[in-house]
Amino acid sequence: MAASVSTRADEPISFVNDVQPILTKLGCNQGACHGAQYGQGGFKLSLRAFDDNADYTELIRGAYGRRIKGSTPQESLLLTKPLMDVPHGGGRRIKKDSWAFQTLVAWLKQNAPGPVATDRKLKQVVVTPSEAILQSGQTAQVAAKAVYEDGFEEPIERKASFDSMNTSVAEVTPEGLVTATGKSETVVMVRYLGTVSVCRIVVPFGQSVGLENFAKNNFVDELWVEKWRKTGLSPTKNCTDEEFFRRIHLSTIATLPTPDEIKAFLADTDPDKRNKAIDRVLQRPEYMDFWAYKWGDLLRNNRNSLQKKGMWSLHNWLRASFRDNKPMDQFATELITAVGSPYQNGPVNFFVNGYQEEWTEATAATFLGVRVQCAKCHHHPYENISQADYHSLRAFFARVGKKSSWEFGIQGGEFVIYVNDTGEVGHPRTGAILPPKPLGAPPADDPVDRRRALAAWLSDKSNPAYARNLANRYWGYYFGRGLVSPIDDMRVTNPAANSELLDALARDLIAHNYDVKHLMRTIMRSHVYQLSATERRAEGVNPPSAAANSAPRELGGLTSPARQDANPDGDNRYVTHFSPTRLKAEQLLDAVDFACGTQEKFPEVPLGFRAIALPDSNFPNEFLDAFGRPRRVITCECERSDTPSMTQALLMISGGLLNRKVADSNGRIAKLVKANTPDDQVVDELVLCSLSRMPTPDEKQAALAEIATASSPQEGYEDFLWTLLNTREFQFNH
Repeated sequence: MAASVSTRADEPISFVNDVQPILTKLGCNQGACHGAQYGQGGFKLSLRAFDDNADYTELIRGAYGRRIKGSTPQESLLLTKPLMDVPHGGGRRIKKDSWAFQTLVAWLKQNAPGPVATDRKLKQVVVTPSEAILQSGQTAQVAAKAVYEDGFEEPIERKASFDSMNTSVAEVTPEGLVTATGKSETVVMVRYLGTVSVCRIVVPFGQSVGLENFAKNNFVDELWVEKWRKTGLSPTKNCTDEEFFRRIHLSTIATLPTPDEIKAFLADTDPDKRNKAIDRVLQRPEYMDFWAYKWGDLLRNNRNSLQKKGMWSLHNWLRASFRDNKPMDQFATELITAVGSPYQNGPVNFFVNGYQEEWTEATAATFLGVRVQCAKCHHHPYENISQADYHSLRAFFARVGKKSSWEFGIQGGEFVIYVNDTGEVGHPRTGAILPPKPLGAPPADDPVDRRRALAAWLSDKSNPAYARNLANRYWGYYFGRGLVSPIDDMRVTNPAANSELLDALARDLIAHNYDVKHLMRTIMRSHVYQLSATERRAEGVNPPSAAANSAPRELGGLTSPARQDANPDGDNRYVTHFSPTRLKAEQLLDAVDFACGTQEKFPEVPLGFRAIALPDSNFPNEFLDAFGRPRRVITCECERSDTPSMTQALLMISGGLLNRKVADSNGRIAKLVKANTPDDQVVDELVLCSLSRMPTPDEKQAALAEIATASSPQEGYEDFLWTLLNTREFQFNH
C-alpha cells in the first residue's frame, strides 16, 4: 500500500515517524548542533534521534515548556528559531512554505502527541536506483520508500536525509536529486529512522581499452573486467617473472626467494610454472611463522597483558593453526568459545584482555570487520547498528567470568576463563534485558554457553558476514588496500570497490570450507594480482603467459604508475595496476638480513629467530620500532604505522645496523671475497639476493665500474650492496 505524506491537520502526525525525521533532516540533532554531548544553548537532543522519549520530553518540558505554545503553535520556539524570527545560532533551517514547516504546525495543533506503542515500526528503506552511472554534470533522482512491519509503504524523499559520501564526485539535494561533479565513485546515503541505505553513483573516468584481450584466469579477473568497463579504466601490462616470483614470496611468507630459486624459476619453460610456484610457496615453513605473527597483531598477543606464558601459548596455537591449515570457521570458533587456562589453552587469551565491552568490540572488529564502538552510547551514524544491537551482541559474553588460579604457583599470575550459569545485559537507557543477538540477525542462544550460538552463526554457510570479512582482509594483505577500505570498516555506507567480487570471494571461501590457502591461491592466480606495478599500457593487454618484459630500467628505479594523467585511478581502488607497498618492519629487517647473509639476535630467543617468527612485539629493537611495528594494544590494522619518517631514512642511510650487517665478517660479502668470486658474479648475486632479479647489462656495467674505483673489491661490494638496500625497489613489494 502506497501513500503520500500527509500535512493535513485532521490526520494524525507521528512524533516518531514524522517529527523526528524532520529534526534529523534539518540537522537539529547532529553532533555539531543539539545532538552534541551537552547540546547547544541549553537544548539537547539525542544524536540523530536515537532516543524518542528523551527527545519528546526535552521538547515539551525543557526550557520551562517555552519551546511549545499550544494556544498559538506558530509562535513556538520550535518554529520561530529555525525561521530566524528569533535569533538562532544555527541560522535559518526552515521556510514557512515548506512541507516540514506545515507538518510541524499540524503536529502542534494536534497538541503535540508523543511516542506511542502503536507507532509504525520501520522494516526497511528501499532506495532506487541502487546504482546510477552518470557523466559529469548529469543528474539523477534518488527515490526512497519506507516499508513498515505492518506492510504500509510510503515515499520518504521529503522526510529522509540525503548525504553524499564524497561531494567531489556527486552532490545531492535534500530531496535526493544527485548531480555528478567529478570522476570516480561514491554513494549517496539515505537515512530514515535510524536505518540507512545507499545508492551507488559511478562517474566513469573515460573509455576502457584492451579489455577484450585481457586474459581471465578465474572469476576474480572476470569481475574486475566488468568493473573496469563500468568505470572506464584500463589495467597495466602483465608483470615480469622476476616481479611475480618476488611478489608471491613477500606477500605470502614475508621472505625473499633465494638466488637459486629465482634462477630455477626463470629457466623453467612450463607454461603453468606460475601456478606451481604459488602452490610451492604456500607449503613453505615460513608460512605459519608469518601468518601467526600477522594474526598475533590482530589478536593483541602481548606479554604485557597476557604474561609471557599466555603470550607463548597463544603464539604456539596460532602457529599450529596455520601449520595445519585449520579451517577459519574452526579457528574463529575455538577463539570465541575458549575456556580454561590461558597458559594451557592458547585461544583463552582472547578473553584475558578486558571484559564484556572489549570482547564485544574485538569480536566485531576481528571476525566481522565492523567498528561498533560508537553504538555503545547511541545509534551508529553510518550503519544499521543501534545501541540495542551493540548490547545484544555484548550479551553473548555476559556469562563469561574470570577467576584466579594457583596451578602455576602463587606467583604464576594465572586466572581461568569459565562460563557462569547466569548473567544478563540490560539496555543502558531502558533497563530492558536484551537477548543475545548477532548483528543484523535474529536472537540466538545456547543452553550451555551463549558464545557457541555466536560461533555457530559466524560459521553458518548461509551467513556470508565472516567470509566477507576474511576475503576483504586477505585482499588487503595482498594488494595493500582492501576491497573495503579501511580494511576493518565494513558498513553499508562504505561499500566495496567491487562488491560483486567481495561477495563472490566470500561464497567461494565458504564453498571450500573456509580454506584460507584456497583464498590466497585464488587471489595470486588471478591476472589482476599479476599486473605490473611500473608499466603503463598504451593499448591492448599482455596475457599472463607472455614472455617476461626485459626492457632496461634504472637500478632501483621503481616508480609508481599512479600519475593523474596516465592513471586516473590515483589511489588504485580499482587495481588497474599492482600498488607497490612498503615492506613491513619485520619483513624489511629479515630482508636486510637475507641480503647481507646475517642473522639478527633478539633477546630471550636463540640465534636464528627471524623477526616474522617472534611471538610478540616486545623484543627490544630500534629498527623494528622505527619502521612502525604495532604495540598490540588495540584490535585495529591501523595500529601498525606505514608512515615514512626521517628516522627511517637515517637508519637505512647511515644507521649502525645496516653498516654492521653489510660489513659483517661472516656475512655474504665476506664469504664471496673469501671464495675469490669474480666481480661480475658478485654483482649478479647481490642483485639477486636483494632485488630478486638479474641486473640489466647497463646496471652491471655501471656497478663494475664503481667497484673498480674502490680501494678494495670488498669495499666496492659493500658500497654496492648498501646502495641496493637503499633503493625503493628493495624496500617495496612490487
